[in-house]
Amino acid sequence: MKTTRDTHLERQQPDFDAPDAAPTSGAARDPAARGDTSGPRWAGAPARRPGPAQDPAPGAPRTATTVDLVVPVFNEEAQLVASVDRLLAATAHSPHAVTIVIADNASTDDTPVLASHLATSRERVRWVRLGLKGRGRALKQVWSDSSADVVAYTDVDLATDVRLLDPMIAVLASGHSDVAIASRLRRDARVERGAKREIISRCYNRLLRGFLDVNYSDAQCGFKAMSRRAADAVLPHVEDTGWFFDTEVLTLAQWSGLRIHEFAADWTDDPDSSVDVVRTALDDLHGMWRMRRELRRNTVPLERIAALVGRPPAVPNTGTQLLHFVDVGILCTVVYSLGFLVLGHLMPLGAANLTALLGSAILNTALNRRYSFGAQNPRNTLGHHIKGLAVFALCWALTSAAIALTAGQPTIWVLVAVTGANVLATVVRFALQRLWVFADAVRPGRRRGSVLARVRAALADPSREAEAQVRARQAGASGADGRTATGPGAQDREA
Repeated sequence: MKTTRDTHLERQQPDFDAPDAAPTSGAARDPAARGDTSGPRWAGAPARRPGPAQDPAPGAPRTATTVDLVVPVFNEEAQLVASVDRLLAATAHSPHAVTIVIADNASTDDTPVLASHLATSRERVRWVRLGLKGRGRALKQVWSDSSADVVAYTDVDLATDVRLLDPMIAVLASGHSDVAIASRLRRDARVERGAKREIISRCYNRLLRGFLDVNYSDAQCGFKAMSRRAADAVLPHVEDTGWFFDTEVLTLAQWSGLRIHEFAADWTDDPDSSVDVVRTALDDLHGMWRMRRELRRNTVPLERIAALVGRPPAVPNTGTQLLHFVDVGILCTVVYSLGFLVLGHLMPLGAANLTALLGSAILNTALNRRYSFGAQNPRNTLGHHIKGLAVFALCWALTSAAIALTAGQPTIWVLVAVTGANVLATVVRFALQRLWVFADAVRPGRRRGSVLARVRAALADPSREAEAQVRARQAGASGADGRTATGPGAQDREA
């Protein structure tokens, strides 16, 4: 008996004897293609083996990495067949087992007919039909349902050179990285596009770095991949169903301390792109504001995501912290001197001194937070700056005390006292920044969130959640493998 729940799937065994010519009749001839259900429908190759890849026993041959390469489409009848055939040709000799998954999110033209035909007439092609629009919705659904070792996607225009896929899979399959992305903004990237889109892209990514405190270079290039473990950990917490999906995935990954590997893209602009720049920009601004609000409210389980992936936080060691602290100190001293020099002509010297000191102190906290102590997300930024100002006040009090204690003494003794006080203040500043101001960055997992949030995190068992996700995929794949398709129609998943 068929179910009507959102997550039901239709699967169809491939008919590799079907002619290669695409159907020419209207999409209305294919009722499955014209289904209005909001849940996904599947057609094409049989389901993969359940669960993520397991390490082979010593001496046993290592199996190929399985990859689901998703192509999200909406009304792409003009280029779908050519693009899928190009992907099949590009991955034909790959050392990895790559399956092309067409994710059709509510197309109203002949895209569903063509996608269904491709799934039945081509090897290594599957088709998923969703009844609701949304590029992010399609990617999240297909990636979550996949049991491949690596999940990836490419835009249907194939603007990014597909040869980048194998290196991306390699860094994920080896365990070196958790997410791999193509970047059009790296210096060694080769990009062909107009000035307008180049400026918009660079401004958007600069806005992300300033507002979300991220350091990946290109959020919107349509060629990305994730390991199975990273996808299982991150995707349940992704809310956006549109174009902001990519940014949200990458931001959650970085904030959680996952490793993102960037590859320089060879990229050619699609002049027929249908992206609404203004609407997309407004949606992106709303998405950035939502993510900062959720982070401020401690509703994003970043430590839990990191625990599920098994990626320890990349905290700079003490030697690195010291060197960066010295570099930041030199830079802030120069900024203070220039600020005092300029402000001294605009206000009394005492006010100029205090203003320049405050500005350099805020800059010192911001730079040390990011570079010396490795804060991975903007959580508690305001708290860090308040503590930084408290440290500044203490250090300013030490130097003021040295001047007061040597009042009336020869200049050389005043200089010695002030210098000694500055050295002591520097040591105190480093110690307090490491042990107090940025304690949550140096020792992740401590002093984060409310008491209730910490209790919930302590009670949660990440290993049990990961095991439950694997069992769910195994059960779903077993149910699909246990059915027998009859002719070109796909059987529905039973309750």
